[in-house]
Amino acid sequence: MYGGQNTHIPLKLAMAGVLPIIFASSFLTFPAQIISMFNNNIANSTGFWATVYKFSIATSSAGVPIGYAIANAIVYLVLIVAFTFFYTFATFNPAEVSNNIKKNGGFIPGIRAGKPTTDYLTSIISKITWFGGIYLAIIAILPMLLRFTSIDITFGGTSILIVVGVALEIVDQLESQLVMRHYKGFLE
Repeated sequence: MYGGQNTHIPLKLAMAGVLPIIFASSFLTFPAQIISMFNNNIANSTGFWATVYKFSIATSSAGVPIGYAIANAIVYLVLIVAFTFFYTFATFNPAEVSNNIKKNGGFIPGIRAGKPTTDYLTSIISKITWFGGIYLAIIAILPMLLRFTSIDITFGGTSILIVVGVALEIVDQLESQLVMRHYKGFLE
């Protein structure tokens, strides 16, 4: 509450956006990029570095054994969730938000100002981030799984997230412009 009015803290489900997906895919394909710079014929080779190379490109190329693709997808999912936590807690500081609420005379009903508010926000962000990370992982892995079916798609999960994010941002911008000019709501 702030100034006798109810307000809200804008916490999003996928606060990190598409960056965890980009970080995870970059992290997985980096070894293949480095290995291919030193060995031009690595795809036809055998040995440790050839195995690392095949694992790194397992979800992006055909002809790789299914075991590599499954292992790569699992590592990809885990990395997306891990990077979601990393990026969310790097950009959203519960202690700073708690201090700003306290400085402005606001509070969360039922929660004391200061450390209890910080702990409460940290708990809420952790729970939201689990769902957000799993959501991002499912969106990112779904096009990879659809490759094993007869459905042929030409775009990935990151593209879907970007398009939807841009569309939602445009709607928010239009709504705020209409509210500033005292028009009735755009979507009402």
